[in-house]
Amino acid sequence: MARGCAGMHSLDPILCAHLLGKIDGLLVGLLRSLGPDDWERQTIAPQWKVRDVAAHLIDTQLRKLSVVRDGYRGETPGIRSPADLVSFVNLLNQEGVRVYRRLSPQVLISLLEEGALQSAAFHEALDPFATAAFSVSWAGEDTSLNWFDTARELTERWHHQEQIRLAVNRPGIQTPELYHPVLDCFLRALPHRYRDISDIPGTLLQFDVSGDCGGTWFLERESNSWRLAPHSSARPSSRVTIPQQIAWRIFTKGLTREAAEALVRVEGDRELGLHILGMTTIIG
Repeated sequence: MARGCAGMHSLDPILCAHLLGKIDGLLVGLLRSLGPDDWERQTIAPQWKVRDVAAHLIDTQLRKLSVVRDGYRGETPGIRSPADLVSFVNLLNQEGVRVYRRLSPQVLISLLEEGALQSAAFHEALDPFATAAFSVSWAGEDTSLNWFDTARELTERWHHQEQIRLAVNRPGIQTPELYHPVLDCFLRALPHRYRDISDIPGTLLQFDVSGDCGGTWFLERESNSWRLAPHSSARPSSRVTIPQQIAWRIFTKGLTREAAEALVRVEGDRELGLHILGMTTIIG
């Protein structure tokens, strides 16, 4: 059944447009500090080196400005299923990386710096409660509000920068200001992930991300669906604790399920709790 933006979750909106410029400013500073060999280091994304991730960030940023801000649509394929969307996004990403990776680091950085200024200004000018041009499909929404799409944009730019930092052995940006809203956005996908898991109405699941950037999210079974709850005093059927250091990698295909299982803790129904490990919060 199609799901819209009104009833997907009951948590507070994630108002984070003001953080996009800060994230990209840190990215530009990081890239300026890299040596020639650093640009060719392999990231945890199997097909991408550092240069490719930077190229992807430029491509997606400029493409979104072109489509959403400027109303320019170069390609309008027929999207009839989630699989069609994934295939189309993968194709666009491959083509974008192929083009932008040809550029020098200096040109890549200058494009990122200019794109960051325009992107931050665009997102900050949006009405966060108006309908977004793109839905957050990995959360099961057919229609989303701008605040959710902007939060999704933050997760993209945060986790790709973290991939670069990991590859070049630089400190991550796991601070409460920048990482907590990323985690909060990721966990909004829980009702969609558990949509095919039926249980007794009133069943409660608790998900903790440990560390100073983390928090607690409750998933409650209603008559026909799961709902995120801001708090609960009931005893959960399953409680899962995920260290913040690996949470982002679990949800962005950066860690195998086997490796993740060895690092998370589950109290109660293990099978029900570990279903979260298959949750993917990226397209492609």
